[in-house]
Amino acid sequence: MDRLLFGDNQFFGINHMSEEKARSQQMRFQDTDAIMEVLDAARDEGVSTFMCTTHDRMQEVCDLVRADPAHYAGMTFYPCMPYAHKYANAITEEGFLGAVRKFLPDTGLMDSVARGTSSFARKDIEGISTLLIDAELKMFSGLPTPVIWMQNVVVDLLSGLGFTEAFRIFADHVRTHYDAEPGFITMNLPRLLDDLDAVGIQNPIVCSNINKLGFRMSGGVDGYLDAIEKRPFRAVAMSVFASGALQPREALEWVCGLPNLESIVFGASSRANIASTAQLVDELWPREDDSR
Repeated sequence: MDRLLFGDNQFFGINHMSEEKARSQQMRFQDTDAIMEVLDAARDEGVSTFMCTTHDRMQEVCDLVRADPAHYAGMTFYPCMPYAHKYANAITEEGFLGAVRKFLPDTGLMDSVARGTSSFARKDIEGISTLLIDAELKMFSGLPTPVIWMQNVVVDLLSGLGFTEAFRIFADHVRTHYDAEPGFITMNLPRLLDDLDAVGIQNPIVCSNINKLGFRMSGGVDGYLDAIEKRPFRAVAMSVFASGALQPREALEWVCGLPNLESIVFGASSRANIASTAQLVDELWPREDDSR
């Protein structure tokens, strides 16, 4: 994976510290061209992997990228699914069957319908789960998606319920049908690593909040540091700036000094902030072949 991944929270009015800033960003990015402008800036600064939710607006982004393959050569998507609000809104507006029709993949429609019908009839969780995965990934058809993530809202719910077999179902389907690596986002890193070990998922890709202040790190900083140092997994750090509570250099100096870190995901809405983050990471996290 790339060392820097670009996230999408800023595009959809998500800010964990400031509702005012969240509203301002949501208004600014109502126009998809504004999103594409920032994505182009990120690519210009060497950040070409876009870790994004399956929000409805991502369909517009994917369509624009597919329409200009030469311009977007080298751009990679890391979809994060599911986007729960999308399903709730669709069922409210179109009813259950309408929502199912809306999200079914175009290819293999009859197979998907049959799989879904038989799954509901038999209460077959695996069939239902794989159907929903296919529906979520429909918008990324034809685009490179080498890592596909399960969102923390589902990961941590399944972990809390003890239904850890769902992680194996997800991992197997992503590998078999999309030739991709499964990733898992969590708010409780130590517990999830135990769950993944229990179902035989080895050296998993796991994204979690990792920051100097312990912001939104369930289980505490010490538990996370112990896991990063001792356990076999590929760590992706998010919320490294603690939603703005840490200054960039202080935040990145701490996280870039951690052992066994694979990647950092960050969001930004201006070229200047993207460039600053990329430059700091290059300075504080030198590559093995860097002569400096």
